[in-house]
Amino acid sequence: MKTEYFDLNGKKGIVAGGAGDLGTAIVQGLHKAGVELVVMDHIDNVAEWANSITIPGQPMLSTIQVNLSDRSALKSAFEQALEVLGRLDILVNCQGIQRRYPAVEFPLNVWDEVIEINLTSVFELCQLAGREMLLQEHGKIVNLASMQSFNGGFTIPAYAASKAGVAILTKSLSNEWAGKGVTVNAIAPGYFDTKMTAGVKQDPIRYQHILARIPTGRWGDPEDIVGPLLFLCSPASDYVNGVVLPVDGGMLGM
Repeated sequence: MKTEYFDLNGKKGIVAGGAGDLGTAIVQGLHKAGVELVVMDHIDNVAEWANSITIPGQPMLSTIQVNLSDRSALKSAFEQALEVLGRLDILVNCQGIQRRYPAVEFPLNVWDEVIEINLTSVFELCQLAGREMLLQEHGKIVNLASMQSFNGGFTIPAYAASKAGVAILTKSLSNEWAGKGVTVNAIAPGYFDTKMTAGVKQDPIRYQHILARIPTGRWGDPEDIVGPLLFLCSPASDYVNGVVLPVDGGMLGM
């Protein structure tokens, strides 16, 4: 196989939700691979965060602070990012929030909050990016799904529903766009050592129960997601479409 199949130098991309734990690993991986990036995130110090991970000599790493649950602000941020980049080769959606309540107590306003960030903003950005990519007849979209795309989780009905939605949305968009030069795929992380899973990891009984179901014998580190992500963003995956790729240490095989 030719090494240029994995060459991303000179590509231009947007990463939504890039300042989280998995998002930071994704941004760093793409940045090191030579992709010029605009990162869209809500955190107040997003520019300082980007400066802390920028590598001298690599393509530009820009940021836009935006509330991804504000639909008009999201659209404006996308247009601003496109103006900065000039074109769009890669979109990565890794935004996501999780809220825990027993299902019978789950507040509907919290349901709406989770669905808006985890699913609706993903669709809106895919739609906006798709319009650009279809015109140029090439592009790579990678969404972050979850193990909860395959099962229901526990006390996280909104999160599970949203991530199942991301998986099916990915397949639906692929059905429409795969023949037009745009690949749409998803990564489904298993249990990773992040702030989102800190509460689970602090429960020794539940932690050991989950660990026993992971054949590799450990939880994932954020860097474990980078290789699969770079593959799905590169020419090497041009014939890979509509896939929800588990990155879970083999957990789904148990």
